[in-house]
Amino acid sequence: MKNIVILISGRGSNMEAVVRALDAEGWPARIAAVISNKPEAGGLAFAQARGIPTAVVPSKSFATRAEFDAKLQETIDVFEPDLVVLAGFMRILTAPFVEHYAGRMLNIHPSLLPLFPGLHTHQQALDAGCTEHGATVHFVTAELDHGPAVLQARIPVLPGDTEATLATRLLVEEHKLYPRAVRLFVEDRLVVENGAVRIVEPGFDAISI
Repeated sequence: MKNIVILISGRGSNMEAVVRALDAEGWPARIAAVISNKPEAGGLAFAQARGIPTAVVPSKSFATRAEFDAKLQETIDVFEPDLVVLAGFMRILTAPFVEHYAGRMLNIHPSLLPLFPGLHTHQQALDAGCTEHGATVHFVTAELDHGPAVLQARIPVLPGDTEATLATRLLVEEHKLYPRAVRLFVEDRLVVENGAVRIVEPGFDAISI
């Protein structure tokens, strides 16, 4: 039984999707905690209503990223995580923090990485004239949005799409994609070899970057 700690900064809709999928599908895992850097994060109430332990490490209370990350790491490690899941966690993490969880921290990014790392990915896709857009679940490394990709979801960019409409349609796919990737991890089906992910299950293709 693996322990999952989920980090959020806001409403945590991807966190909710992971929690609901775990409960419905009976993975060999449990949500050990949901932790936020913002006390007002809406997702904390969802977790508490489900009986999931929650904690807040307010990023505004720390003078440096390193100090915040050290306290966050200390808080996470109380729950002995096998996997740390970033679900709308709006912080750039320091290299020592990322290295501490190397190979056991996942993120979902709203673009078809390596396209459009960073923020405002939907508008970037529109500005670039892309005909398709998507989301990528990847292992977290010290280089922002550049870790080995696990799975991707793709949607067409439709005539008349705006940043808001594209984000709304993609979020539906994110809520399917992230639980699928987390389940693969907790079932020991993900192997990272030479900077790429191999999925140990018939019917899945690994994504190389």
